[in-house]
Amino acid sequence: MVIFQISTHGRASVAKGGDLCMNRRWVEHDPMEILESVKTCITKAVSKATADGFNVDNGLKAIGITNQRETTVVWSKSTGAALYNAIVWMDNRTTSICRKLEKELSGGKTHFVESCGLPISTYFSALKLLWLLENVDAVKSAVEKGDALFGTIDSWLIWNLTGGIDNGVHVTDVSNASRTMLMNLKTLNWDESTLKTLNIPKSILPKIVSNSEVIGHIGKKWVIPGIPISGCLGDQHAAMLGQSCRKGEAKSTYGTGAFILLNTGEEVIKSNHGLLTTLAFKLGKDSPANYALEGSIAIAGAAVQWLRDSLGIIQSASEIEHLAAKVDSTGGVYFVPAFNGLFAPWWRDDARGVCIGITRFTNKSHIARAVLESMCFQVKDVLDSMHKDAGEKGETKNEKGQFLLRVDGGATVNNTLMQIQADLLGSPVVRPADMETTALGAAYAAGLAVGVWTEEEIFANGERMKKDTSFNPVLNEELRKKKVASWCKAVERSFDLADLSL
Repeated sequence: MVIFQISTHGRASVAKGGDLCMNRRWVEHDPMEILESVKTCITKAVSKATADGFNVDNGLKAIGITNQRETTVVWSKSTGAALYNAIVWMDNRTTSICRKLEKELSGGKTHFVESCGLPISTYFSALKLLWLLENVDAVKSAVEKGDALFGTIDSWLIWNLTGGIDNGVHVTDVSNASRTMLMNLKTLNWDESTLKTLNIPKSILPKIVSNSEVIGHIGKKWVIPGIPISGCLGDQHAAMLGQSCRKGEAKSTYGTGAFILLNTGEEVIKSNHGLLTTLAFKLGKDSPANYALEGSIAIAGAAVQWLRDSLGIIQSASEIEHLAAKVDSTGGVYFVPAFNGLFAPWWRDDARGVCIGITRFTNKSHIARAVLESMCFQVKDVLDSMHKDAGEKGETKNEKGQFLLRVDGGATVNNTLMQIQADLLGSPVVRPADMETTALGAAYAAGLAVGVWTEEEIFANGERMKKDTSFNPVLNEELRKKKVASWCKAVERSFDLADLSL
């Protein structure tokens, strides 16, 4: 038996042209390049499985897809061509649209929170779609002619995988739909009032399905025709499922950004502390939806890339652990990586990066350690907000009365980072033996839909967790509180800096 999983992120590139490029606010993907990479992935995966002795013809049961959320693409249903590059989640070009809506709508930034759980922000797909409708002639023309299809990357892939212009299936799943700002969290359908307010035609939107059901079958032009696509989740939701997070349990994924989700069960909890209310997962057409509180951090691993690519302090990302471990503290240095503003819980797109506390004795090891600490401080900010919103009853604790944070993502191989995280939280951090939990979550969803395993088996993770690695806090409480207070001062210094002259 093989469950084949596709995880798509593509390569980000900064769009060329104008002052916006100088501010690094435009970030795009080539949709065709993503599609080609998926073709290559499928071909190589099938070849490797065959070489390893698997009978792909009889053993391949299903395909699960997990993708980068919010990234927005519009394409022609008659030609299959993308009408513009995919606008990536971290792209900041819609700032003026956000400000305009905040002024015009009665609730300001929180106008849509009641329906979709999200504030007006450059982060979400609806604003990116508005920009495309207002600025790209090919998109406007295709919409007017009834030839346009909108979707996040999951929709783009599924449509192409199931046949494309030859009756491709135009769908998205509830987790990705919950990140567009257009889906009603309670009905799990496109919100008619929101569509009317934003003047977005429903005809271009995909059908919303659950995370675990047979969506369609691979088309004839692909290497594995006829195989069902039966699982689809946004990457953070897939990681949560891969970590088997039940109600009251949270996970943090460390990648380019960092994303923390707390499963709140079947209850929709509205945040009063700067978090997003979103879907966790819905494991079947007739299954209840699990919801989550989420805190999204724009810059985590990207700050390490900045040290490598822009400053040249390190030659590879893995070097930062050794460099940071040369000192036992940052020497009073605090770094706030607000390169394009701050997401949760601050939501300040006027923030910019700052590094404070520098003295004559500051060296590159202090800077490296401050970068690692910045990732952990941001995660702590989000978890503190989650605890306030969910309350004691909304958290699951271990036998010692401790709240455990489950972690995954590439950066978690850094033991120094994980220990810093535990120290700043004052609670254990648990790293799974298999850190590819995003892929695992997509496979779980796909396999569940075709009867490979049951929901009980997915969440019965006791044996699996015995192989996990735990990091326990050793920092004393007084110093922890002082460091957190200093971090908050640094964050405040980053506000209102977006208009600094070049």
